[in-house]
Amino acid sequence: MLEKIQAPADLRALGHDQLVELAAEIRQFIVEAVSVRGGHLGSNLGAVELTLALHRVFDSPRDILLWDTGHQAYVHKIVTGRQAGFCDLKQAGGLSGYPSRAESEHDWVENSHASTILSYAHGVATAVELAKTDRKVVAVIGDGSMTGGMAFEGLNNLGHSGKRVVIVLNDNGRSYAPTVSKLSESVSRIRVKPGYVHASNRLENLLRELPAVGDLAYSSLQGVKAALRELLEPPAFFEALGVRYVGPIDGHDIEKVESALRDASAFDGPIVVHLLTQKGRGYAPAEDDDEKNLHDAPAVFDPLLGPPLGWSAPKGYTQAFTEALCEIGEHHPQVVAITAAMPGPTGLLPFQSRFPDRFFDVGIAEQHAVTAAAGMAMAGLRPVVAVYATFFTRAFDQATYDAGLHEAPVVFCLDRAGITGNDGPSHHGVLDLALCLTIPGMTVFAPSSAQEVATMLHTALDLEGPASLRWPKGDARQVAADQIGEGLHARKVKDGTDVCLIGVGKMLAATEDAAVELERQGVSVTIWDPRVVKPLDQRMIDDAARHRLVVTVEDGIRLGGAGSHIADAVAGLHEGRQGPPVVILGTPDRFIPHGEPQAILQQLGLDGPGISAAAVKALAALEL
Repeated sequence: MLEKIQAPADLRALGHDQLVELAAEIRQFIVEAVSVRGGHLGSNLGAVELTLALHRVFDSPRDILLWDTGHQAYVHKIVTGRQAGFCDLKQAGGLSGYPSRAESEHDWVENSHASTILSYAHGVATAVELAKTDRKVVAVIGDGSMTGGMAFEGLNNLGHSGKRVVIVLNDNGRSYAPTVSKLSESVSRIRVKPGYVHASNRLENLLRELPAVGDLAYSSLQGVKAALRELLEPPAFFEALGVRYVGPIDGHDIEKVESALRDASAFDGPIVVHLLTQKGRGYAPAEDDDEKNLHDAPAVFDPLLGPPLGWSAPKGYTQAFTEALCEIGEHHPQVVAITAAMPGPTGLLPFQSRFPDRFFDVGIAEQHAVTAAAGMAMAGLRPVVAVYATFFTRAFDQATYDAGLHEAPVVFCLDRAGITGNDGPSHHGVLDLALCLTIPGMTVFAPSSAQEVATMLHTALDLEGPASLRWPKGDARQVAADQIGEGLHARKVKDGTDVCLIGVGKMLAATEDAAVELERQGVSVTIWDPRVVKPLDQRMIDDAARHRLVVTVEDGIRLGGAGSHIADAVAGLHEGRQGPPVVILGTPDRFIPHGEPQAILQQLGLDGPGISAAAVKALAALEL
């Protein structure tokens, strides 16, 4: 069946039995593709039937289908002619793991940051209305994304404006972790009352079978059930905002979903179609996965068995952070941990298990996480906020004015900093250094090894203001005790006379590679590990200024980043005369596509050969 589906129109000729067969084939196809290339598995397996129903009811791309985060858009890609591309899923130059405007006219929004799609839908629907075109606008959003503040802002504006948008609430009870939301508890109350569901279904079937009056009796039952909901539950949240609500509906029953979508498409205003789905549907290892082993799968696994239980990445920065935070938590009861729906990926599950009363998952709500942390700090706690570096950008305002302005001792632990690889431009964490450096009073740490994480976390928690620690995805450099710094001091790795290389965080290893090549060419090299980018160690700045050339290297945007900060400090030493030139190496001012991290860094000249070549070129220019 799957081979016959090259475009959404091919779905509309299929019968129910054929759709069931196709759904099974799609699930098998996704499992096999993700087992080889990695990717989001559970969310896509749960969205098969709802996607088929969407493309049968609506005419994409004339009708506009918008996906929140894109974690559930693989099926959409498959039925819009991109099956062949899955052999290169998330590989350099291959199929994106998210919707991509460059790939297909069926894709509108490729930003993979959650909770944004209702705002997009409001904007698109406004344009459709002003153009007086007959195009439907459909926004698919998960219950996890409904924990984000932007989702409520978008919903409020849709209700206020009355724009015609069909909102498909894909409710599987999970985001990366179990969904944190009273709203989800309320609208999905049916999940925890299976007795009600079974009894209701039995009664519906019996009434339908009544001679002559079956359909009438069934319709009457629906009215009674609707009235009971009004009597027994609080006023519907959505309808209080001016948004019509329908559901909950079994999201794996294509016929019921199609019927609900057709009715919703005729409604003259915003309407929510609430679908109950199962994350990982049809694949036992993913159905049983409580955290993220298979919801966001490892790069390679056996599709028959799934990853072994207890699978984890090689020991890296995240694990070093986990161990350090748990050790600190044992001795400092005021230390608390906060995350935004990602306790597993950020390494907080062991802390949660050991100190459940001191762990807080706020859902996909980074802004709230930061301001709540500032409040905790004001009241005497020592909060640690663990998020991905890319998601920190969502809470920059709060980090600046709620934590920074109030000098609140909040420690930001930013995982997946720098070039992250195959999740693409919205997931590279290249902005955090530049952003954190602009916050007055913020201390900015950049560990160059796993062992530095514990040392820096201890130091950060002793400060009287905000601090950030950033580390990359993947393996961590392992070092001996004599290669670990202390306090806010930089660490001199190598002493030379011609060129001073300053490698920020993980880029220290690349500067060491560059030094080997430079010294092979007769260039004497000094290497510094700054450890703390703000405030800079004056000893390092004084030493750098005595060289003919300074080269800074960072796994982050070069505009306004660590290199700019260091260059300003070096220039400030020499009032009345020109200091040594500073070559700033970092990521460019553009969005960087997906690919293997090391390959991307090589292309950007941020590896040993690239750094040494930049230094040689700059030295040659000095001699002209």
